[in-house]
Amino acid sequence: MVNHLEYYKVFYYVAKYQSLTAAAEHLAVSQPAVSQSIKQLENAVGAKLFTRTSKGVRLTAEGELLAGYVVKGYEQIALGERKLAQMLDLELGELRIGASDMTLRFYLLPFLEQFHEKYPGIKVIVSNAPTPEILQYLQEGRIDFGVVSTPFEESSGIESVKVKEIEDIFIGGLKFISYKNKMLDLQELEKLPIISLEKKTSTRKFMDAFLGQNGVTMNPEFELATSDMIVQFTLRNMGVGSIMKEFAEDYLETGKLFALRFNKIIPKRYFCLVTDRKTPLSAAGRKLLDMICGSGSL
Repeated sequence: MVNHLEYYKVFYYVAKYQSLTAAAEHLAVSQPAVSQSIKQLENAVGAKLFTRTSKGVRLTAEGELLAGYVVKGYEQIALGERKLAQMLDLELGELRIGASDMTLRFYLLPFLEQFHEKYPGIKVIVSNAPTPEILQYLQEGRIDFGVVSTPFEESSGIESVKVKEIEDIFIGGLKFISYKNKMLDLQELEKLPIISLEKKTSTRKFMDAFLGQNGVTMNPEFELATSDMIVQFTLRNMGVGSIMKEFAEDYLETGKLFALRFNKIIPKRYFCLVTDRKTPLSAAGRKLLDMICGSGSL
């Protein structure tokens, strides 16, 4: 059959127009070439497919049977080509992204808003998960790319690009006001009720590692799934929160919360774009990455 695909194309148009001449005009070939293709197909399938009429040609019973399948197949191929063209032109398609609450809210969301406004036909699926899970999704091919926060373990085949610097702080409410504006030793954290993210997050791993390097062990009284909840617990004076600064910025500006100061600077971290070398990006994925990388946000 594969060897006869061009013949089936000619057969489709002759059946559609019921005319050798009209089919030849549509295909931009000569009428003898159309006649020859039909003859070759008839020889290949072993049946007469058309009979001549005063106005053109009509399908035989065998031709009618074959046309019932050829028409469906050819039109599905044509539809597939149109859909592919639409995908390449970003008129339709699907984009799968992995992002944590933090990276989505404080970095990725404005780009998604801009992308959706420009390409409304692209369906965007965001898998919301901590950094380790996003990296796993990427390696499994479940997402096109991810936005994660450092530190993370870089695996073979994973490419990462830093896109934004971030800062971690400890925050307190009115109950801990005596610590405000004081220069504290990191050891003080062992005496305070700490509120932090769960251990599986890159943020928690970073803070545990930093404090461990300075001889401090953090034993949180509350381990929460989201940074927003850490802010809410801290506002209710349930402890001192370990958080990325931007989550608490509004409350810091109004004075409802304050940032503790330490005699050692907590190192900065980064948001990173991560892609998998072995997984080709879709046209939509490439376009969004170009938009992000072209912003010069770092």
